[in-house]
Parts: sequence; structure tokens; C-alpha cells
Amino acid sequence: MENPFKWCTRLLPVTVLLLVYTYGHSQNYYAILGSNYAGSLGIGNNPASIVNTPYKWDIDIFSIQEKNATNSVIIRNYSYLSNPRNSEYSIEEGDFRRYAYTDFNVNLLNARIALNRKQAIGFGVNLRGYAHASTGRVNYIDTLGSTRDFFDLGNYARTLYGDMVHSSWAEFFVTWAQTIWDRSDARLNAGITAKVSRGISAAYVNVLNGKAAQTIHGNSFAYTLEDAFVEYAYSNNYDTWQDEKNTRQNLKDFLRNTRAGVSFDLGAEYIIKPGQVSAVFDEDTYYDYDWKIGLSILDIGFNQFRYGRNSRILSGFQDNITDTVIDVRFADVSSFDEFNERVQGVAGTVQQPGGKFHVVNPTRLVLNVDHFITGAWYINGNASLNLSSLSGSQHRLTELNLLTVTPRWETRRLGFYMPVHFNTKEKLWIGGAVKLGPLLLGVHNWATVFSKNKTQNGGAYLALVIRPGNSADERTDKRYRCPKVGSKHKKNRLGQRLNCPPR
Repeated sequence: MENPFKWCTRLLPVTVLLLVYTYGHSQNYYAILGSNYAGSLGIGNNPASIVNTPYKWDIDIFSIQEKNATNSVIIRNYSYLSNPRNSEYSIEEGDFRRYAYTDFNVNLLNARIALNRKQAIGFGVNLRGYAHASTGRVNYIDTLGSTRDFFDLGNYARTLYGDMVHSSWAEFFVTWAQTIWDRSDARLNAGITAKVSRGISAAYVNVLNGKAAQTIHGNSFAYTLEDAFVEYAYSNNYDTWQDEKNTRQNLKDFLRNTRAGVSFDLGAEYIIKPGQVSAVFDEDTYYDYDWKIGLSILDIGFNQFRYGRNSRILSGFQDNITDTVIDVRFADVSSFDEFNERVQGVAGTVQQPGGKFHVVNPTRLVLNVDHFITGAWYINGNASLNLSSLSGSQHRLTELNLLTVTPRWETRRLGFYMPVHFNTKEKLWIGGAVKLGPLLLGVHNWATVFSKNKTQNGGAYLALVIRPGNSADERTDKRYRCPKVGSKHKKNRLGQRLNCPPR
């Protein structure tokens, strides 16, 4: 096998691609955030949102969402409209900080049921997870062939650091939401979601204080490794996967060795009713609003895992470990076990962690403001602030979302949406979505559809949600109905001129 730097430079692209395309999980169906029609899809953004919706019930039969972002990988000759067989990838050359991020979620039979106008419940199963990695400044070109080549680019003259964390899990959730108080001009709803999970997969890598020195030896020079702290770990259920077992038995053993986790969401929505609504209760106007302001704290909790047998903590180097020593020592490594054996002769100290480790969920504070404009037009603003760093844990997940503004035209059966995102990586995405009856289709970044070198930054989502038939909708959606007796309005809230029978 080639020397270790060739091995690492080949492994790096594969690792980053996995970060970009391995399914992690989140709940960002941007288009319908804040919508009265979100139903069970809105639980992941604010558990209180399931109260103020005109449907007695809805069921998210299946939905999937994925997004990814990176500044280190370029996918060429591929868009969502082209054949992936023609695609190629390359690692971005240059000297800069690098990152890769991915998340996705699958919802299975998520349901929402309104017990009455003021109370609702939700429940379902989700598959979720995240993966993200980042480094300090690293200079890279695609012709690297050895450890010396890497340090020749000036990487020896800086402190090297980086990290990667991944966690995925299956969760069962139950949501309760209800109206706290209801006045003629405003209403306050609140909700809570409790989640029990099983951690399916986890891994992390931390590299700190990586240092090397250039030493001159006559007419030549070498690079001597001076210091580094490195820890890498993964969940022990990967150790159960054996080639001699069939796939069914491997999957059974893999899942049997998972551990339990817990988390919960809290949310509230303050609804400012339309100005013309009177103090007398009117079924037709009950769910209407001019402003809806939601505040929620999501994914408070963690998932736990046991350390895999090849997890290690390394500190410092032994004397006279040069780039040549590294190249020779790791030249023919063919397995993780063998790699750890070779590390014993290089690292200053080697420890094997045992027991359990936790990965903190992407805890975040979310502010959502939805405003009715006119007719079927609305505008929504969504801001997300990551809070997982408050846990003090190094092994924590974060959310890519920062700010999203979504103008939308939406009725019961149809919807057109244009989310505009500014994410934590300071990237601006313009997305879009359409609702056709029970089907919602969307993309996070239109560039992934129309450009053949942007699919590494964006993502898409799809949802199939069934709701009650016309009778339930007509009964509760006031915008389609004729005005009350004595009303001076000649149009409904959709801006449609009315042809109502005389009263």
C-alpha cells in the first residue's frame, strides 16, 4: 500500500463525500414553516403549531429532507436534472479553512389529531442524524504524494487542528399542545414534544495543537513532528459487523447494540387575530390571523453510544519522528487494527477509551414570524440560534440554519413558495417548493437544479401528507366563504369577488 499521506489524501475525498451525501437528519421543510397547513410537518419546528390548523387531523405518510454544504468538494457534470453517472468530483485547492456538513430526516407515519379547537396531539417515528467536519487553514493541491509534500506547502509553519462529529438515531415522539388563553384580539398556544431514541451510529475525530518543525541536515531537510493531541472514536455496534455473517444477522446485531437517548422540544405561538374579528366567537374566523409569532427550543438532549474497540486517544510524539518515518511506518497499512498497532511506535502516549460517550443533539432556539398579507399571500421569517455549545461537550451537533425568509402563495390544495436562506456558513441560497394536494416538493437551492457544479451545496425535500376531505376544509377555512350578514365586504380574504345569495 502507498505511504500514509497518499492513503490520507485518498481517504479525505471519500470522507468528505460521505459527509456530503451520507444521510443525516433534520427537520427543515422550509417552505411550510409557520403555515396553518403545515400540520404534522410543523411539529419539528414548533410543537405548539399543531393547535392552530383548520384540519381535524393529518398524517405524514412519508417525508424526507436532506441538505449539505461544503467549501472543499466540487461535484462537476451533475445536477438534479442530469445523469449521476457522468458526475466527477475534485477537492478544492488552496489555503483556507475547510468544512463539510450534511443532515437529513425521514418521517414515518407522523400524525396530528385535534382533540378540539384548543388541544391537539401528535406522534410518530423519525430517523435523524447529522455529520459535520471543519479544519483550520490547510493548504492542499491534488498532486500531494507524501507527508513531506504536505508540509512543503507551508503547513509545517502553522498549528494544525480540525474536528468531525457524526450522530444518527431513530426516535419515537409524542407531542401535546393546547391553548393557554384566548382573547378577542390574540391567542397563546404552547406545546411540548418528548422523544425517546436509539443511537444508531456515531463517530468523532478531534485534532489539536498539531505542530512540526523543519530541520536542516546538510544539503537536505526533514520535518520532525513535535506535538499533537488526537482522539478518534466510533460506536461499538460497528464492531459487530463480520464478513462471515449474513446481512440480516449483521443488521440484527448492529441494532441490538444501540443505546437509548432522550430529548424534548418546547414551543409557544402568539397569534394576533385579524383586526375585524369581533369578540363574539365565529367558527369561520377562528384560525385566521394577521401575525403569528412562534418561539421554540428544539432537540434538548443527547444520544449515547459505547466506544468501539479501535477508538484511541493519542498525545504527543516519540523522539525523532520525521516525515520519512511516518511514510515508511504506515506504508502498507490495510486495516484499522493494524493502523492502531503502528501508532504505538509513533505516539507519545496511547489510551483506549472505554464505557459510554454522548453526542449532544443540535439544540437551538428558533424564532418564527408569519404574516398574512392579502388574499392567499403570506411571508414568513425564521431565525435559528445554535445552543448546543452551552452543554460544554466537545461532541455536539449544530444546525446549518441561520436566517430564512419565505414569501408564499398558499391555499388548502395548492402552494408556491420561495425560501431565501442565509446559513451559518455565510452562504445565500434561493430555494423553491410547490404543494400539489397531498404532495410537497422542494429544493433548498435552485443552483442544484440548473447548475452542474453546485450539487454539493443545497438539498431537497419531499412529503406526502393526507388530510380530511372537502367538507372539513370548507367548514373551517373562512377565506373561501361569503361574509356574514350585514358585512360591507364584497370580496373574501383570498381577494375573490363574491357571488353570494341574498340574506
